[in-house]
Amino acid sequence: MYPNQDPIVALATPQGVSAIAVVRLSGKGVIHIVNQLFYGSDLTKKASHTVHFGILKKGDTQIDEVLVSIFIAPHSFTREEAVEISCHGAPFIVTQLIELLVDQGVRIAEPGEFTKRAFLNGRFDLAQAEAVADLIAADSMLAHQTALHQIRGGFSVTLQALRKDLRHFAAMLALELDFSEEDVTFLERKELQTLADQLMQTLTRLIDSFQLGNVIKQGASVVIVGRPNVGKSTLLNALLQEERAIVSPIAGTTRDTIEGTLHLGGIRFRFVDTAGLREKPSDAIEAIGIERTKAQLNKACIVLYLVDLSHMTFQQAEADLVALGDLPLLRIGNKMDLAPPAVLEDFKDYLCMAAQTGKGLNELKAQLLQLVTQKPTDGLATIVINARHYDRLQKSRAALEAVMAGLAQQRSNELLVVDINRALYALGEITGDITTEEILGEIFSKFCIGK
Repeated sequence: MYPNQDPIVALATPQGVSAIAVVRLSGKGVIHIVNQLFYGSDLTKKASHTVHFGILKKGDTQIDEVLVSIFIAPHSFTREEAVEISCHGAPFIVTQLIELLVDQGVRIAEPGEFTKRAFLNGRFDLAQAEAVADLIAADSMLAHQTALHQIRGGFSVTLQALRKDLRHFAAMLALELDFSEEDVTFLERKELQTLADQLMQTLTRLIDSFQLGNVIKQGASVVIVGRPNVGKSTLLNALLQEERAIVSPIAGTTRDTIEGTLHLGGIRFRFVDTAGLREKPSDAIEAIGIERTKAQLNKACIVLYLVDLSHMTFQQAEADLVALGDLPLLRIGNKMDLAPPAVLEDFKDYLCMAAQTGKGLNELKAQLLQLVTQKPTDGLATIVINARHYDRLQKSRAALEAVMAGLAQQRSNELLVVDINRALYALGEITGDITTEEILGEIFSKFCIGK
C-alpha cells in the first residue's frame, strides 16, 4: 500500500450550482472523521459499500441533510478507506462542508491525487490510470470506447505480452553468456531474428494506430477553403444542418473563421469555414480573414478544397492547388446542378456535389470518415491515443531496431541485451513498472481535482 495515507478531500462533481454535489474523501481514518460530524447512525459500525442518510453538523449548526457512502479498505477506488458525501449542490453548502472537514485535519487533494493513490496502491497500472482522464474527457463514442478498453486493461495486456517476450529474448542471450565457455547456443540467430520481427510488427502496429487514436481523442479538424463565393458557408450549414454561417451572393461575406462540430462514425469532426482565398482582398478586414485562413490550414487534419463548377475552370482549380501546396486535401466540386456536362467531365476526379440541395453530402461524409480511419491496425484491438505512450513506443522500437541490426551484424550478446533492456525500459515507463516522481507529477497534474 502507498505509505502516505493522510486523509484528503475534494469536490468530485463540477463547480457551480447543481441539484447535488459529491464530496470525496480518502485516507486513513476518514470514516471516523466523518462520523464525528454525522448525525444519523454510527458509520464506524456499518459495512462497506453502504449508504446512510443523516445530518452533518458543525457544533449545533446544521450544514445539510446528506447521504454518506462508505468504503472500507481495500474495497475502494483508491484501495484506501474512503467516503463520498452527497449533499445539495449549493456552493455555500459545499464550501462549508469542505472547510469543516479541513478543520478536522483533512487535507485538500491535489489534482488527480485519488487516481494517483489508486495507481500507487496497485489498483491498476499507469496506462489504465491515464485512461481515467481520457474517459472523463471523451466527447465521442469511439473516444469513450477506446478509453474504456484501456481502463479494462486491453492496452496493458498487449504491453505485458511484449515485455514478457523481450525478457525471454534477453534471458536466452544471457544464458548463452553464462555458458560461453561451453559454446552452448539456446536459440539460433535465425530464431532470434524471427522473434525480433514479430515484436517489431506488434510495436509498429501500435505506433501506426496513434494516427487514428489522435483523431479519436482530439477530433478531426476539417478546414473548408476555396475562392470567394464558391459555397463554403453553404457547405458548412449543410453539414451541420443549421444556419451557422451567413450565405450571400456577395463575394467576401465570410471575414473570420466560423466553426461547428459533427459526429460521424463515432468520431468528432470540427469544421472550419474560412474567408475566401484571393490575391487582392477588398479591404484590410478581409485581408486579416485570409491570413487566419492560412493559419487554420497549418492545423488542419483534412482540407476541403471547394470549387464552383458553374464558374471556375479546371486550370484555375489546378493553379489554386499548386498555391495550397502539400496538404491533406479532399477536392470538392460544388454547384454541380448548375454546371454543364463538359465541365463535370473535366472535374471527374473531384467529388462533385450540390451543397445547396444536399446532393452528394452523404458521399462527402463517407469520404471524410474513410480518410481519418484509413490507417489499418491489422486487427489490433488496442488503439494508442496518448502522446506519452506514442513517444515511449517509438523509443522501444528504436531500441529493437538496434537489436535487429546487431543480430544481422553478429554483435556480441552483451550489446544485444543492452538494447533489449532499453526497449523494456521504455515499455515499463508506459505501464508504470518503471517510473519517477517527476513523471507521476507531470501525468496527474493534468487531472481534475477530485479525480
